Amino acid sequence: MTTRAWPALPALILLLVFFLFPVVRMLGFSLEGGTFDWYAKALGEGLYLRVFWNTFEIALLVTVFCLLLGYPLGFLMATTTPGWATLGFIFVLLPLWTSVLVRTYAWMVLLGRNGVFNRLLMEAGLTTDPIPLLHNFTGVLIGMVHVLLPYMVLPIYGAVRRIDPAIPAAAAGLGASGGRIFWRIYLPLTLNGIFAGSVLVFVLSLGFFITPALLGGGRVMMIAVLIEQQVREALNWPFAAALSAVLLVATFAIYALAQRFSQPETTR
Repeated sequence: MTTRAWPALPALILLLVFFLFPVVRMLGFSLEGGTFDWYAKALGEGLYLRVFWNTFEIALLVTVFCLLLGYPLGFLMATTTPGWATLGFIFVLLPLWTSVLVRTYAWMVLLGRNGVFNRLLMEAGLTTDPIPLLHNFTGVLIGMVHVLLPYMVLPIYGAVRRIDPAIPAAAAGLGASGGRIFWRIYLPLTLNGIFAGSVLVFVLSLGFFITPALLGGGRVMMIAVLIEQQVREALNWPFAAALSAVLLVATFAIYALAQRFSQPETTR
């Protein structure tokens, strides 16, 4: 080991003890008896395949909604005045400083049958009965989008900020409309930010637990919730380890695929 690598030694030891060792031990649990029976159960039974499908479906929808909401916000923060940009950063970063558990309980209060949203809708005469927004697919999507939105906004903000302001200014000087400048300049030059934010949100969504467990109320099953049930209720550690290993491999595969198709950053 060279002298330059010595400062990284504490971090490497920490990674080895608190990440690699637990992962290896988990793989050992999943291969109990020296067979792949638990993997065959996880990948061969329709019930568990449905849970994996639900997990990927929710992760994809959360990513799409985060992109639809996050791109305009990130673009506005990067192109507005410093004062408004600072205000935008406050609203984007403030949720990151608040516990996910606290935010999830707040959504339970807002989305419940007697929650704020349903009361406003009924008082406004838009509905006569409470709309089911909690313990279902809708509630899980709302909560996860709220938690993960900053992870989409920040990469897009950085991508827009890296664009030389002289480029859209020159296009405007040549008579290009605002829409044409966006589609021909901003969007192509921010694809890396969109890609990075989408991969980050999608991968984080795959392993989400607290929000789907509370807002789903046990009716929206994601793989992390299933793993927790196998450990806490069924006490089936080998099967939970196999499910965790499959999720880990899928996450690494998605990340590797994303790296394969990502565009290298171009220098000015």
